[in-house]
Amino acid sequence: MSTPARPKRLPTYAYVTDEVAKRYADITEQGIYNLAPQEVFWQARYRYLEDHGYRLRPRYKPGWKPSWTGTNLNPTYCEDSILLRHYQVMDATRLSDGELVAIKFCHRRTQELHIAQYFHSIKDRANHCVPILDVLPDPHDPALTLMVMPYLRPCNDPEFGTVGDVIEFVDQTLEGLVFMHRHRIAHRDIAMANVMMDAKAIYPGGHHPIRRGYTPDALYAVSPLPRAGHNVRYIYIDFDLSERFPEGGTTYVLGKVGRDVDLPEASNEVPYDAFKADVFSLGNVYTKFFERNFQNVEFLYSLIELMKQRRPEDRPTAEEALWEWKKIRATLSDSLFRWRLVPKTEAPMERVVNDTVAVAWEGVYRLKEFVGLRGP
Repeated sequence: MSTPARPKRLPTYAYVTDEVAKRYADITEQGIYNLAPQEVFWQARYRYLEDHGYRLRPRYKPGWKPSWTGTNLNPTYCEDSILLRHYQVMDATRLSDGELVAIKFCHRRTQELHIAQYFHSIKDRANHCVPILDVLPDPHDPALTLMVMPYLRPCNDPEFGTVGDVIEFVDQTLEGLVFMHRHRIAHRDIAMANVMMDAKAIYPGGHHPIRRGYTPDALYAVSPLPRAGHNVRYIYIDFDLSERFPEGGTTYVLGKVGRDVDLPEASNEVPYDAFKADVFSLGNVYTKFFERNFQNVEFLYSLIELMKQRRPEDRPTAEEALWEWKKIRATLSDSLFRWRLVPKTEAPMERVVNDTVAVAWEGVYRLKEFVGLRGP
């Protein structure tokens, strides 16, 4: 007869005194940790999703009781105390292989599902659109669909660390924009929030889907590997505002839509070119997150200026912007890729210290390279 597994003991810091535990019990009793309305939505689909191969976290299991009840545990260190942040997207574990996935509900009447599925059907290395792993009809609302996608992190979490990280981001996002436009689809909502990344390679041990800076059990801080040398892939998401155009037809649209409030031609009355608007918005991403924040990305300035011309007809197409970028990229030295990004807010003394360290690491890199080249 096998012995029942003993419950996992949490780290010492996760426990509190009897007096504090009583206070947490009172707070729990008051409903502070109750499921929010958006979480109840997902709890109602727990069994259905599990039957289809996707398990939500214990917090959403019907009949859930807080794991800290009757213990001296601090709820902060209990995984099932973590609330959902974005009600439309829920994380889950795929039972077949233990992979983390994201499940998003969307309305059937929108084009989002159809466009996402269309992109998923195209096998092309230049395709940087989120894959659709599964599509399930919602069990409670016939107007909704549940889309299953890979779990992705925000592309700037963790922050970009080297100039090479920025170069790779520009490579992939421009390539992805060319791919979308080649297939006659304008994204219409390009912003940093809609460019995610597959970060499995830099978090080989995984991380918690909500507390992303912690291990999957949300107990210990976790540090990523550097992006350089690892297969980080940037992916466009959210096609709910996207527009698909027939071959040979117009690419003009109406509407002040999307997150980019700087788009000069956006109008509810005067039609504008959706493809040229995408080019501006991607250039604006480069402005907001690189040009404004870092000192040593000057090589991007001419590309940004071109992509953000106020007159749409003066802007390049996505393909022309990629071609221009490839010309700029060809002029960059290999050592620049490894150089750290220098924040514009960095104090002069701090910069001297950090640059000294960076030079030392570059020396180590070149020494290793020399030994590797000259060795047996």
